[in-house]
Amino acid sequence: MYIIVVYDVNVKRVNHVKKFLRQHLHWVQNSVFEGEVTRAEYERIKAGLKGIIDENEDSVVIYRLRSQSLRDVLGTEKNPMEDII
Repeated sequence: MYIIVVYDVNVKRVNHVKKFLRQHLHWVQNSVFEGEVTRAEYERIKAGLKGIIDENEDSVVIYRLRSQSLRDVLGTEKNPMEDII
């Protein structure tokens, strides 16, 4: 499945969340990651994020798609997909 993760977390945890997500997904722009994952990877990502965030203060939204959708980028793309090896 293809997922998009967006988050709004306390500044104390933002670097920890970003570092964790970079291990699993492609960074798109501030607080946005995306990538193709297996069901097991998806569950690991969810569990990892739950261990990092404060559910009473932070917000993480994960969009699940069947496959990578077509994207239109307006303006400057922060981290182009072509950079992926």
